[in-house]
Amino acid sequence: MGSRTGYSDDRERDGEPYRKSVLRDYAETILVCVIFVIFTRAFIFQQSKIPSGSMMDTLLIGDYIMVNRFLYAPTSFDWERSILPVRDVRHGDVIVFKFPSEPETDYIKRVVGLPGDMVELRNGALFVNGIYREEPYVQEAYRLGDDARGRNYGPTRVEQGNYFVMGDHRNRSSDSRVWGQVNQDLLKGRALLIWYSYEEQENSHQLSAGAQVRSWGSKFIHFFTKSRFSRCFTLIR
Repeated sequence: MGSRTGYSDDRERDGEPYRKSVLRDYAETILVCVIFVIFTRAFIFQQSKIPSGSMMDTLLIGDYIMVNRFLYAPTSFDWERSILPVRDVRHGDVIVFKFPSEPETDYIKRVVGLPGDMVELRNGALFVNGIYREEPYVQEAYRLGDDARGRNYGPTRVEQGNYFVMGDHRNRSSDSRVWGQVNQDLLKGRALLIWYSYEEQENSHQLSAGAQVRSWGSKFIHFFTKSRFSRCFTLIR
């Protein structure tokens, strides 16, 4: 009798649902999160920081932005474009791309010329295919620098598969006027929104390791006084 009872107890015990340990639950959750973040950064979004004033006043030094990496994804069929949130590059898009001569470095500029366009600057004013282009995002004072080459450029034809890009602060921007056009293979995505902004020095990313640590400490101490909360979660246009 006792042995039969023991057999029944064993069977009931064997039939109980398997329960994972708390440690394994945490490990699996962390692994899923890491895979999700890696996938998201590789194919959908990436985070970048603005190190210079070449895109003022659209983007300021110390703006942290989200980049949509999926928008310009190549497609093979027309139906893909009808159901997926993808499209071609347009005039006025603010794009992030690999710098042509240093592919390991990301640049951010505004597209002013598409393949086949004729781009020209006349005394700081932009003309595309002979037509004057309104640029409400460019401050008038940023158009007229001391360098005559910056005020007057071209006309030049944008090659197929390339884009002509410039910074919104024309006086401070090294762009297609200086180092040439951007090939479509170098595109990484379109700048989507500013998710955080903090008053920083120009090119702070080039600081030494010790200076970087001090910079992080300063950000923590001055978080409420130097954070530009009014810029957070604003769309980039």
